[in-house]
Amino acid sequence: MNIKYIFRKEYRKCIKRRIIQILFRYIPDILYIKVIYRIKLKKRLNIKNPSTFNEKIQWIKIHDRNPIYTTLADKFLVRNYVKERIGNEYLIPLFGVYSNYSEIDFDSLPNQFVIKPNHTSGDIIICKDKSILDYNYLEALSKLWLKNNHYWMGRDWAYNHIKPKILCEHYLQDSCENELKDYKLLCFHGKVKCSFVCSNRFSTKTLNVDFYDLDWHLMPFERHFPKSNTLIPKPYTYNRMIELAEILTEGIPFARIDFYEVDQRVFFGEITLYPGSGLEKFTPETYDALLGSWIQLPVTSVQHQKS
Repeated sequence: MNIKYIFRKEYRKCIKRRIIQILFRYIPDILYIKVIYRIKLKKRLNIKNPSTFNEKIQWIKIHDRNPIYTTLADKFLVRNYVKERIGNEYLIPLFGVYSNYSEIDFDSLPNQFVIKPNHTSGDIIICKDKSILDYNYLEALSKLWLKNNHYWMGRDWAYNHIKPKILCEHYLQDSCENELKDYKLLCFHGKVKCSFVCSNRFSTKTLNVDFYDLDWHLMPFERHFPKSNTLIPKPYTYNRMIELAEILTEGIPFARIDFYEVDQRVFFGEITLYPGSGLEKFTPETYDALLGSWIQLPVTSVQHQKS
């Protein structure tokens, strides 16, 4: 993908978030969530008696204020959580952690690396050749990253108190894959129920999302993004991914654990507590109800103690 296209796309996204943060920050959480739910999903939110997956994610955002969630959502602090639970060998090596752009010594970095903020969702720049980087654009983008608070977009509570940082980590590449696949495991009360794979994530093509059950059979629904209409091979380390995901999510009502597979080795990506902020439509909608049935509310203090 053209590097200038990536920068422009990321910059426009950050500007939009900044505007929303400024304009709507004084609207109470519950009112904002009800309004954005109606706008995005074209229906009323039943927050008092939630039954679907999207409704229960909204309930969790409003009512489940487990303090560990801030650590899990922080892409830097979560590394210690992962290290303690499953081991350091699953972490992508870091080149550095920075409080501002001026601290980054690009001369000391290799030709390929990944740069992203620790406190937002979906913001990432993959550098495959630093000789063609637009450093002025990257500086402007980094400043926007550090100013934005992802919490304001969907009132995803866990992001509200993260201290912004910029992370620079190793660029991962599988010897047999042109594009590194992102395997996302959906965990309900510490048990993986299904997974999905993102394709064309870093290209100009439409992002494709394919859901699979535990036996790696394609599931017949879509969530916001279209299916790829191709059968993606089951990752070699899938069973190990399930084991690791269930260790990481013990005592948590819902979390998505992301992994990469590089030459038959597993790497941890991130933990997501509110995928799509609970604002992505299921087609058919019966699967919104099915996944919702896998989350048992209300969340108890016992679950909090375990996590």
